[in-house]
Amino acid sequence: MNKTLRFMAVPTLALAALALSGSPAMAADQSYQSTLGQLNGSAGSGTITVDVTGNQAHVVLKVSGMPATFMDAPYPHVQHIHGGKQGVCPAPSADKDGDKVISTTEGDPAYGPIQTTLSTSGDTSPAAGTDLKLAGQGASYTVDRTFELNAETQASLKAGTAVVVVHGLDPATLSTAAQAAKSDIVPSLPLAATSPALCGTLKAGQMKMPAGGADTGVTQETGTDTGALALGGGLVLVALAGGAYVVRRRRNAGTAA
Repeated sequence: MNKTLRFMAVPTLALAALALSGSPAMAADQSYQSTLGQLNGSAGSGTITVDVTGNQAHVVLKVSGMPATFMDAPYPHVQHIHGGKQGVCPAPSADKDGDKVISTTEGDPAYGPIQTTLSTSGDTSPAAGTDLKLAGQGASYTVDRTFELNAETQASLKAGTAVVVVHGLDPATLSTAAQAAKSDIVPSLPLAATSPALCGTLKAGQMKMPAGGADTGVTQETGTDTGALALGGGLVLVALAGGAYVVRRRRNAGTAA
């Protein structure tokens, strides 16, 4: 009987090992989120999530209620992840020249320089920071894309100093002095075009688990840990071994009869 059980245990152990080897990988992605607050009298709103896997970032930015038109065309709203400074949005006291608008450079001590451009396509480097062709367009829009995240932005995310800023104000809501002023970063544009309208610090959220390995078309449960899978494999082993024992007993009983 012992010899028979030993032979039957071999495929049982293999089956248990197979069950464990098919478990989802335990590599964890980090997710960051922010609800964007209003700056400079903006009436807009926005949310953003940044899911990081290695050096890849999947960004979903949703913006609404922003100025809709600029020079008879959809308003181009440039937007970025800033970092490397205090990791906060500027307070009203950041307005140093008294024009009642916190310009991009006046906000720099709070949120820092551009580290990633949240462009709608193409270049995401700081060099694309004022490229209006890659900006969000109009009053409401969504940016949903995956791209390689540079080391500087990754460091700011981990340090909690990464800040999302969406730029572009309605000139009609600004003071007379601000309406007449030129942009502090693109002098060919009015101050309103490049001044911050929405701002929010990216905070680390719950660690995300992958849905599984290669895409097989089958949805797998997420959040199952290795201990539970090991327990499941052990139960399979015990159940099959027990079944083999019962079969052997029955066969012995039949022979004895």
